[in-house]
Parts: sequence; structure tokens; C-alpha cells
Amino acid sequence: MIGSCRFWFPAVIFYRERYPNFVSKQIIMWTANDMPEQSGKTALVTGANSGIGFETAMALYRAGAHVILAGRNIERVENAVDRILSSNGEGKLDSVVFSLSSLSEVKTAAEMISSKISKLDILVNNAGVMTPPAGKTEDGFELQFGINFLAHFALTARLFPLLRKASGSRVVTVSSGAHKFAGSVDLNNVRTEKDYDAGREYAISKLADLQFMVGLQQRLEKAGLDVLSVGAHPGVTASDLSRHMTKADYNAALEQLGELMPAWQGALPSLYAATAKNVTGGGYYGPDGERELKGYPAPAVISKPAKDPALINKLWKFAEEATGTLLF
Repeated sequence: MIGSCRFWFPAVIFYRERYPNFVSKQIIMWTANDMPEQSGKTALVTGANSGIGFETAMALYRAGAHVILAGRNIERVENAVDRILSSNGEGKLDSVVFSLSSLSEVKTAAEMISSKISKLDILVNNAGVMTPPAGKTEDGFELQFGINFLAHFALTARLFPLLRKASGSRVVTVSSGAHKFAGSVDLNNVRTEKDYDAGREYAISKLADLQFMVGLQQRLEKAGLDVLSVGAHPGVTASDLSRHMTKADYNAALEQLGELMPAWQGALPSLYAATAKNVTGGGYYGPDGERELKGYPAPAVISKPAKDPALINKLWKFAEEATGTLLF
């Protein structure tokens, strides 16, 4: 373990019948077996103790990478490490425990990591929370906005020197199809100054994730840096992320969508974004099936607000001030 400071079920309740005619084009039935060898590379995966985060970490380890598992519960993280070590792999494992609901813990964790490794090839901003009861982070932000977006913005900024030291490094930000149900980020309600709607706030946090991903790539290109910023989403995948859904909502989703993908399959878009050779900076990848709900990695549809320069710059400035970090 490096230090101690801390199932993806995408928002099926948001998708419903919004995109009945969309079917993305399958490129190839890409799986973890198609990953290039990752020997000599170092990767950090947040939320790596379960669901797609665990599967992402395990696949990278099996491909030979030095993988740092990040999570907030020491017992669950240690259990995940043990499970991965018992699989067939030639990589190396470490772990760091900290809470993404605390920006001070994010800072301490980043400092610990930076003292132990010389470069970071892959950062997978995977951890998240979906539709919880109203709550706030230690810093007073609405829980989903604070964990899903702000904490990962801060983590990326604090680990950026390590990313710059690796040739062709990648930052993978895990979003959701639910980002399409948010038109903008209301920065006057990120501390729940007005009201709280769990589904709306989840969609907003995932829009913020993609605005961050796109904005980061734009800045990387302008600076001429050898780092890629890429987005991914897992489709409808069985995971612990659905733990805050009511039983009625969960069962209704199952009736409409049928069997959910296993976590290993939901992790494929993240793994593709992190390792595939034909990935482009600013690209966004998800399942290739109808409405991007199930399937294998392929380019996914990103909403217009997620690419809006004015919205991106406004969010970026806010995030820098809120987290006390600067990426550029």
C-alpha cells in the first residue's frame, strides 16, 4: 500500500426512450485480450475496489502494468488487491486509500503517490456516486458534483507533473450517457444553494466530467504536450453504483433493458480509451449497441454542451478556484 488518507450501473433511469433510433457502428468486438502489452507502464484507477474500476485495474495488471488501486475503504481495497494477485498476471500492484469527498485527502494522496513513483502513464478517473440522498462533501459541494467531477479535476491537476513525465500518457475520464440530459452546469447550485434532484445532479456531474475531458484535451494540444485526454462510459452494467436506486426503479430498468452487462464488459470502454492504439485525444468511447447501452467499445456520441467552449472555460475557472489547483 502506498498510503492511507480514502458496478457501474449507468443512469438507465435517465435513458428510457430518449434515443430510440440511435445505433452506433460496431468497429470490432474489442476485448481486454486485444490490449497492447502494458509492461513498464504505471496506472492509477480510482474506485478500483469493485465494479468496472476493479475490472479495469485487473486487466491492466494482467497486461503487465504497475497498477495503483485507489479507494476509500481500506478493507475493500486490500481485498481487491488480494483478488487481483490471485489472478494470472505479470504486473505489480500498489494501493492508496483516500476519500474523494475530501479535497485535502486528495491532495495528501497525490503527494504520497508522487513520492513513490517517477511517472504516471495512465490515470483512470473512474470512481463515482449515483443518485444518493442529498448530501455534501467535506468541502461543502453537492456529493455527486464534488466526487464525480471536482475531486477528479483536483487529482488530475496534482498528478499532472507525473503524467507529463510519461511518453504518450492518458487521462481517462469515465462519464455516462446521462450527461445528455443536462444542458449546462448550474454553478449557483453546486452547493445545493437552491434545491436537490438526485437524477438531475447526476447528469450534471457527468456533463461536467466530459467538459473537463474536452477542455483538458484542448489545453494539452495548445501546449503541445504528449498527453491524451479521453472519455468513456460503460453502458448498462451491473455494479454497486445502483445501490441508491429504489427497488421499484431498479426493477423497472431491468424490465425495460433486460440483462445488464457484467462488470468486465462494462470496463472495456475505459480499457480501450486507456490503451488502444487508434484512440484520439478528445475521443469518447462506449458500447457499440443500440443507444450505446450494451456491446463492445466504439466511438460514442457526446452532447453539444459537453463541447461548448464558453461552458467549458466557465467550469474550468470555477474548478481551479474551488480546488485550489492549476493544470496550466
